Amino acid sequence: MNGTQTLSRALDILFALAEAGDTLTVSEIAEKVSIPESSTYRFLQTLEQNGIVERRGRSRIALGLRILDLARSLNLQFQRDLLPLALPIMEELTEKVQETSVLFVRTGNHAVCIQNVKSNSLIQFSIENGRILPLHLGASGKCILAFESDKVAQRIFQTIEDAGDIARLKAELEAARADHYIITKGEVDPDVFAIAAPITDGHAHAVASLSVAGPSFRCSPEREGVIIEAVKLAAAELSRRMGAEY
Repeated sequence: MNGTQTLSRALDILFALAEAGDTLTVSEIAEKVSIPESSTYRFLQTLEQNGIVERRGRSRIALGLRILDLARSLNLQFQRDLLPLALPIMEELTEKVQETSVLFVRTGNHAVCIQNVKSNSLIQFSIENGRILPLHLGASGKCILAFESDKVAQRIFQTIEDAGDIARLKAELEAARADHYIITKGEVDPDVFAIAAPITDGHAHAVASLSVAGPSFRCSPEREGVIIEAVKLAAAELSRRMGAEY
């Protein structure tokens, strides 16, 4: 087996563990990646030595803590790449609609603001970088959640007690996937509207959301359509600059 095949098999094992969302036995891993148990065991030994996987209980294998370090590094790299591309687009968007534009990314079950461009209006929506919101509340978080995996969505649904709220959220997420935007009014802050569109990668996954937010009284039905179109165009442009086929 050459180096490329070896790397491919190791990645298959990691993907199998990630998709399982739980521990697996060596036999289960071997079956999922279609290689002999003896080969699977050798791959796991190497991965375990590097902290990529770890043993839990008797013969149970899980992703290791080193994966978290890799994920953090990737997230920081992504944000460093994203922000320089996003800022001029956000400045243009804010100038165009005269409302604050905001960029959010997901962290666990929450969305965090990593950039904002405030409007010059006397009455404006204001948010600080680092502000954390639940992923299922507000346009910015919901727009990301709509393009997340079923596992992430199920984890969020489990945090909501009311069945009616879950049903409404599922309907909103489905509409967001179809329309490529979501609008909320007064959901996080009273008398504030927000319109968000996803920043997608090449696999239809939302890596961030771009939003416009302002006082609800300035979001008339006529102006709402103009803002929606502006946000979607800006998000599509940023997605293209990040390398997505939008």
